[in-house]
Amino acid sequence: MPRKPKRMCSHPGCPELTEGRYCEKHQKEESIKYNTNRPSKHLYGSSRWKKLRKEFLLAHPLCESCKGRGVVKAATVVDHIKPHKRNEELFWNQSNWQALCKQCHDTKTAKEDGRWGRKGTVYTY
Repeated sequence: MPRKPKRMCSHPGCPELTEGRYCEKHQKEESIKYNTNRPSKHLYGSSRWKKLRKEFLLAHPLCESCKGRGVVKAATVVDHIKPHKRNEELFWNQSNWQALCKQCHDTKTAKEDGRWGRKGTVYTY
């Protein structure tokens, strides 16, 4: 099957051709920039979160959203039902958590945080 033609890197002034948005060098830079600017990095990067997330997924192995549609799919993400907006009390409240597969989580998050035209409805940077 034919591939799409390569395009120029989206980084200003970079002439490299790439299959993605950025060339390899600039993709690393963009990833680092994104990860250092994440507002809840200190919460999601903590050992406490990693431990509780793992325990929660062991106790809730199936995606809640898929299960509601009659589909059996493994959960890989712990989602905050009500967005915590950096409220630590809400962040750690396990009754506000649900197990989702990555696809369901990405869809839910995109609808909430405005990636589909409603920018700034949940998080303000």
